[in-house]
Amino acid sequence: MSTARTALETEEHQALRAAVAALGKRYGRDYMTTVIREGKHTDELWAEAAKLGYLGVNLPEEYGGGGGGMAELSIVLEELGAAGSPLLMMIVSPAICGTVIARFGTEDQKRTWLPGLADGSLTMAFGITEPDAGSNSHRITTTARRDGDDWVLTGRKVFVSGVDIADATLIVGRTEDARSGKLKPCLFIVPRDAPGFGRNQIDMELHAPEKQFELVLDDVRLPADALVGDEDAGLLQLFAGLNPERIMTAAFGIGMGRFALGRAVEYARTRQVWKDPIGAHQAIAHPLATAHIDLELSRLMMQKAARLYDEGDDIGAGEAANMAKYAAGEACVKAVDQAVHTLGGNGLTREYGLASLITASRVARIAPVSREMILNYVSHQSLGLPKSY
Repeated sequence: MSTARTALETEEHQALRAAVAALGKRYGRDYMTTVIREGKHTDELWAEAAKLGYLGVNLPEEYGGGGGGMAELSIVLEELGAAGSPLLMMIVSPAICGTVIARFGTEDQKRTWLPGLADGSLTMAFGITEPDAGSNSHRITTTARRDGDDWVLTGRKVFVSGVDIADATLIVGRTEDARSGKLKPCLFIVPRDAPGFGRNQIDMELHAPEKQFELVLDDVRLPADALVGDEDAGLLQLFAGLNPERIMTAAFGIGMGRFALGRAVEYARTRQVWKDPIGAHQAIAHPLATAHIDLELSRLMMQKAARLYDEGDDIGAGEAANMAKYAAGEACVKAVDQAVHTLGGNGLTREYGLASLITASRVARIAPVSREMILNYVSHQSLGLPKSY
């Protein structure tokens, strides 16, 4: 299946894409389904991707990274996904947490975390969603109060990926502004073994190596240097992590959609029921062509978002990243649905590895923010329409 992208990508990007695709091909969908079935983690793929420098390609060179940006990291995740072996924790550990620490962390925080995030020896989770807040980050109730030189965190988080394998979790809390008395967002690094930091696994129908957790922070005491960056710049720091999250979620969706489409095209090209392969019939061919177009359009917006972000245009990147995440989520769900339908009964068998994607593909629509909230964002920020809330 040809994919026209050479005109928009540098030779370095094309080489990175080819190299990661080769790595993904060595593992493939069978590896991922076996890991899931056996209740394991993608340790082998994670370690090899780290060894080859792919996990930290977006992090600064002086801290062991590749010195690139979201353009490079999104290529890595997309190509692994297109091979059937996406690494969800790439969205969280190097993209969100690594970016926030690289941009706003203290020198000590950078030295402590970035080399390990880059070489895969350290992993970090990210906790923002709460049971009663959903997509409304303004309703976050996890609070941090000062106690001498320490911080004390209290609250709950839900749908936090990979806490069981993470060395620490970057928690979004709120502190009281001494001048206004209002609560403002701040980010804290909470070690996995911190007293009072509890986790409960959420029983999910979603089959993935990365498990989801509810977190309970019961007066978790942290030293002063657990606060990332400037207490007064919490909102800026938060969005510095959320834009990469949306770009990488788009890459996750595009990769998954490409994998499903590839399986369907191969099947349609060879499956023969009447005189010609089923792919010769327009009722089969046209929906697959439409899915391909939608995935390619999604990638264009993802590339735009990544470029704007890497150039330091946070506002422009915010709009593009939200649009890319929306487009990729829709394209992914439609590509998976059409792929399963193309294979008919075979699309629901374990052999072809598509049935589990019916549930997984919806992740890109729901997380990290629903498509409706993105439509709200575009309505307000891009079109200037009034808010209903």
